[in-house]
Amino acid sequence: MRLVDRDAPTIVAMWNARVRADADKTGMLVKRDGKYQPVKWSEIARDARRVAAALVALGVAPGDRVALVSKNRYEWIVCDLGIQLARAVHVPVHASLAGPQIAYQITDSGAKAVIISGPDQAEKLVDQASKFAKSLAIVSLDACPKPIGPFPVALMADLTAKVDDTAAAKIEEQAAANAKPDDLATILYTSGTTGEPKGVMLTQGNLAFNTMAMLKMVEQENDDLRLTWLPLSHIFARTCDLYTWIAAGIVLALADSPEAIVANCQEVHPTLINGVPYFFDKLQRFLISQGLADKPGTLQGMLGGRARLCGSGGAPLADHTHLFFKEQGVFISQGYGLTETSPTISTGQLSDTKVGTVGRLVPGVEVKISEEGEILTRGPHVMRGYWNLPEATAAVLKDGWFYTGDLGEIDKEGYLKITGRKKELIVTAAGKNIAPVNLEFLLTADPLIAQALVIGDARNFLTALVVVNPEPLMAELKELEIPVGNIADTLTNPQVRELYAAHIAQRLAGVSHYEQVQKFALLSRPFAVENDEMTLTLKLRRKVIEGHYAREIEAMYAPSAVAAGAR
Repeated sequence: MRLVDRDAPTIVAMWNARVRADADKTGMLVKRDGKYQPVKWSEIARDARRVAAALVALGVAPGDRVALVSKNRYEWIVCDLGIQLARAVHVPVHASLAGPQIAYQITDSGAKAVIISGPDQAEKLVDQASKFAKSLAIVSLDACPKPIGPFPVALMADLTAKVDDTAAAKIEEQAAANAKPDDLATILYTSGTTGEPKGVMLTQGNLAFNTMAMLKMVEQENDDLRLTWLPLSHIFARTCDLYTWIAAGIVLALADSPEAIVANCQEVHPTLINGVPYFFDKLQRFLISQGLADKPGTLQGMLGGRARLCGSGGAPLADHTHLFFKEQGVFISQGYGLTETSPTISTGQLSDTKVGTVGRLVPGVEVKISEEGEILTRGPHVMRGYWNLPEATAAVLKDGWFYTGDLGEIDKEGYLKITGRKKELIVTAAGKNIAPVNLEFLLTADPLIAQALVIGDARNFLTALVVVNPEPLMAELKELEIPVGNIADTLTNPQVRELYAAHIAQRLAGVSHYEQVQKFALLSRPFAVENDEMTLTLKLRRKVIEGHYAREIEAMYAPSAVAAGAR
């Protein structure tokens, strides 16, 4: 591994060191004309310098905010680096957001310029144009001939074509000389599971420290190739894919889309893949459904044949999935962190892992568990605060410690285990404290259950919304010779309900009586990001889901009710 200086104080310093060391070596594989093509570090550096110069020509000064609204693509990475070299503050906006949500982040951050991917994002902003400052500059990566309200849309390629490379090099030199660890590098808006947008302020030092700390835990090899598909607008991919790639000096390939990951694995044969639990669970379920779960090498084959390490984050990884991958010879390093912590607090290692935990603390990070069981952390990874929200900042940053809102414990061997979410903790009418995530893990280990949400706060007993997994369900019904019609009839069939009742009882056989799910509603429609029921890291937004299924929930708590339903 051609690691840059382990004490690189900023992302700018890290980037400049990498380009100096490996200018003529391949840094990326980028899909062009249907094939992955090698791109040298020097080419990426040239394009990033030109973006920086184009932004400066638009009037962007150090400390100004620049928003970027785009899915993953080569230009996303170039723009991120260009914004850093201009010493501006990158405000990455999730491409899947609606127009009003995007406009909020642009206006709340006080962005001086906005870079959009093309007409699809421009269309979202037409009705929002009246909210923008008159001085806002809008630039598009793809041709966007129509204005956004009164705002003309410049083409990035036209702006960079006018750049004088000598002037661009001067901007890069100034960044190298003047970028400091305390400089604000990015504002990431995170709504978490509450739906309240907050701009997390992370500095150059936050990002550089966490990147280098990760590489001390999960070392990478000279011939490693990382395939990235998670949204770079999220801190997990930003630090653990993008910046670790720069620091380690390996090759980075961009997936075409989340749906094309397996196909892309066959093209580039990655050794490193980061993902969220939903992705790993989906691979496991597919192999089970095809009768290939016990056949050696099938999982490795799906991942291109060379995968030596997968990283899981963003949400808890189910133990059965972790064990399945381990048995298939593909190691998953489960980590833990938050946007506010840049993000990594702990992670597993190839040589040191423990299923059911999120690994050991990364170097330089402190953690303690409060009397209430909440995980507190402090160190160079902790955010500066929430943008323009001093009260919200003060609520989570106390005496140097960041209050994560997560419940956990550290065992005698130093492994951190997450036991629940403080705000998600169910307190029953009898005063019993229950962590629903643990029960949901047990339920979704069943092949017939795709998703589950356990309910019971201030209630006399627990209930659950259960999303069925249709293919295994239909296969089992056929084997049991239970007649089925359409999905609505299937999920209200008493025999199907009895089948699910038996499966739920079996999965929860090892928990206490007050943790048993006594009633459930069967759903055909999965909880989805587009319905605001999940975050972009696929955590359940409990209150939103409970609102969408209020009728089904109340039916489960009605006297003598039998809850059933399909949506």
